[in-house]
Amino acid sequence: MMKYWYFSLTLFVVILSSCNSTDDNLFIPIEEAYFPSLNGNSWETSTPESLNWDTQKLTELNTFLETNETRAFIILVNGKIVVEEYWNNDLLGQPFDVNSNWYWASAGKSLTGTLIGIAQEDGFLDINDKTSDYLGAGWTSMPQAKEDLITIRNHLTFTTGIDYNVTNDNCYDPSCLNYLNDAGDEWYYHNGTYLITHDILEAATGVSNNDYTTSAIKDKIGMTGLWTNTAQSSNLFISTARSAARFGLLTLNRGNWNGTTVLGDSTYFNDMTNTSQNINESYGYLWWLNGKNSLRFPGSTATIPSSLTPSGPVDMISALGKNGQFIDVVPSLNMVVIRMGNEPSGSLVPVTLHDEMWAKIMDVTSN
Repeated sequence: MMKYWYFSLTLFVVILSSCNSTDDNLFIPIEEAYFPSLNGNSWETSTPESLNWDTQKLTELNTFLETNETRAFIILVNGKIVVEEYWNNDLLGQPFDVNSNWYWASAGKSLTGTLIGIAQEDGFLDINDKTSDYLGAGWTSMPQAKEDLITIRNHLTFTTGIDYNVTNDNCYDPSCLNYLNDAGDEWYYHNGTYLITHDILEAATGVSNNDYTTSAIKDKIGMTGLWTNTAQSSNLFISTARSAARFGLLTLNRGNWNGTTVLGDSTYFNDMTNTSQNINESYGYLWWLNGKNSLRFPGSTATIPSSLTPSGPVDMISALGKNGQFIDVVPSLNMVVIRMGNEPSGSLVPVTLHDEMWAKIMDVTSN
């Protein structure tokens, strides 16, 4: 069956005059997508030369990535691997390769955003429900009337109104969750308010996050990985780069994997991958959005008149994590880009590295 792909509003405007369509969600047929087998490690490849990419610029991109502490880098086009590189050592000090696992950091938020959509479709929850419907009253230290304003949607959009002026941004004990604003009145990248979503999922589904992730996504797309806790972080997802690429390919195909529906709620998918509130244009449901007129960075309440990744495609959506964990999905290029590793700044979302990487990718692929 022919696959259909979503193009951004920018491309819609370009084509509007010739097709006279007024549908905001423009789909056009493209080549049949490739999906790797659910079992084994085989994955069809394509070559940069076949796509008329600049191989000298690709060498420069790879050098940039290697010298910036990258471990894994993958580019998929139409589901096939065009670039796959591994450098440096894994967390155990062994040479990094296709079987090495690495942490997603906050890129795992986007996996959670997808899981919540599936859980809603499965009837386990409704994102408009109060958080207290699942966790009970008193999951914060807020007055009950203020706590009851907070819904699952507020966790997905970082608009809970919970005080972000805390010494430990990862704490989500009731003592760490205090009132600052009414839910919906402020956007702030407060990790503790995200971590609560894992408790909501477990309460709603009645199984562990690992078990639900396995049945809802991993088994359906051949993905490996698990949620784990470390001394520094809780609910941290770890996988190979290829498993991250599988999740990116699932997202590129709007929740469908080779004819199998993983996330079939198109309304939720559209809401997840578009501006979710009126404070930070560049944020969906735990996904970062490119091509918007303004954004807020993690750790700040200032609104910046810029897109997230000026060098990248305007329709790109991104799962971004500390130290440069990137899962980039670009419908207009039929592309998924994975980058895992470390980076010098240690920022929550290393937007400078991301933009520099995309400037070089565009140099490689422009023809």
